[in-house]
Order: sequence, then structure tokens, then C-alpha cells
Amino acid sequence: MSKITRRHFLQNSAVAIGTLVGAGSPFAAEKSMGRRSAADLVTLGKSGVPLTRLGFGTGSNGGSVQRGLGQKEFTKLARHAYDSGIRYFDTADNYDEMHEMLAEALKGIARDTYFIQTKLNFNRSKNVPETIDRFRKELQTDYFDSLLLHCVGTATWPTELERSMEEFSKAKEKQIIRSHGASCHGLAPLRTMTQCPWLDIALVRVNHDGTHMDGPTGQWAETGNRDEALTHIRQIHANGTGVIGMKIIGNGDFTDAARRDASIKFVMGLDCVDVVVIGFKSVTEIDEAIGRMNAHLNA
Repeated sequence: MSKITRRHFLQNSAVAIGTLVGAGSPFAAEKSMGRRSAADLVTLGKSGVPLTRLGFGTGSNGGSVQRGLGQKEFTKLARHAYDSGIRYFDTADNYDEMHEMLAEALKGIARDTYFIQTKLNFNRSKNVPETIDRFRKELQTDYFDSLLLHCVGTATWPTELERSMEEFSKAKEKQIIRSHGASCHGLAPLRTMTQCPWLDIALVRVNHDGTHMDGPTGQWAETGNRDEALTHIRQIHANGTGVIGMKIIGNGDFTDAARRDASIKFVMGLDCVDVVVIGFKSVTEIDEAIGRMNAHLNA
């Protein structure tokens, strides 16, 4: 694992910003023209952690899509994302083997030029510090830019998961993680997120028509209540919590190009979503998402 000093930890954001937008960056010209892009670094609220506006997800259908590529093709895909300006990589313990596959894909790239977010399944983790140490070994890093509680699902999750949250806070004090938060499934836990000051980051489901968004049951395939969910997302963001949008492509259901474009246009127009993460399986999908995001950000 790469070693990191306290000074390095605190300066990580500045180093990454300089690396991303330096003269050699393919996005330097756009930035000099004042154009926004998928590769922009956006600070996630009070977390102080900057991520690129577009993130590379590794959890399509529990990671089965990315695992199915095999290590060689997955590495090519991750490297294409990096070369295209994406510096935010999202994974989770639930996405079996993806920690190791992502570590292999990023091997040799300076750690302070990209951002890793992973997630802990509280139902699978009885000892949080030991689990975090395992994550660090699997991902070959001494620290995480963000660590989330994965898929909180009840209105009382802060009470139920108080011990895990305390362990996350201790890890943050030790600079093992830079920020902490949660992802959720269902309107009940989403409502609770609006009243949880512990959250640095909220990973929420959002798209233009509610596909796989949060609804009253919290079921995976449920068509959610888009408008109510957005009301809560806006409040979460107003609280200073960094908001990351997921399910932008409807969990892959938006197979029609027009539907993908409508969703990206909608989300890019929201003032309560800081960055988004999309699970990719091909170079073409990455290029399309970047192109559509850039077009709508500058329309």
C-alpha cells in the first residue's frame, strides 16, 4: 500500500486539482474557456473532498457486469476513464472481487491523482475497524476519500447503526478516511438523511422519471416518487451534505439513447446534485456519458 503522511493527506485535494487541470490535461482548454465538463473537480459540501463531476462505477448489478469483463478488459476500461479525465472511482464490499479488480486496474497510477469511494455493508461487518483494514489491503491504499454505510433502509438507521457511525468517525480522526456518509434505498431512510448532521456525503438515486428511485417500499426495482425524493435531496444538499447521484441510467434500463440523454440533461440541471456516478461496461458508454454531460452543462 502507498504510504501517506499527515501533510500529504491534508494536501491531497490541492495536488489532485493541479494534476487534473494542469497544462497537460485534455480538459485544460475547456477550463480556460470557462466551460464546464464531466472532468471538473467538485467539492462535496462540508466534506471538503473534491471528486470529478462524473464517477466510474463498478457495481452494475452487484458488480457482475464489471466482473464479467475479466481483469484485462476491466483494466482497459478503467484506464480509459482515467485518461478521459474521470478521477472518481466508486466501489463496495458487496460488489464481490471489485476491490481487488479496481486495485489492479489502477496499479501504477499516483494515488493522489484519483479518489476512491467504497461502502461497508453493516450486515456483513461485525468488526468495523477490521473490515476497514481489509478494504485497505484489498484496494491497496492506506486511506479512502470516502466510506459509506451501504444501503441504509429504515427510518431509524442512525440509531440502529450508531456504533458503526462512531467507528467511521474514529477512522476519520485517524485520517484513514477523509469523509463518511451513506447510501439509501427507500423514502423512509431518505427522509431521515435530511436530519442527520453526521453525513458528509449522501449517495442518492436520481433520474428524470423515477426509475429505480426511492419509493415507499424501498424495493430495488420500484418506480420511485421522483418529486418527493427530490424534495428531500434538496434539503440534504442545503444542510451542507455533499450529494452524489446514482441510477442516472436507470440501473441500465435506459437502453434508448433519447432516454439516457433526457436523464443526463435533467440531472445536470439540478442544483442539489454535486456529482454523479455511472456503472460502465464499455469505452463507448464512457465517451457517450462524457459527451452528453458536457453538452448539457454548457447548453
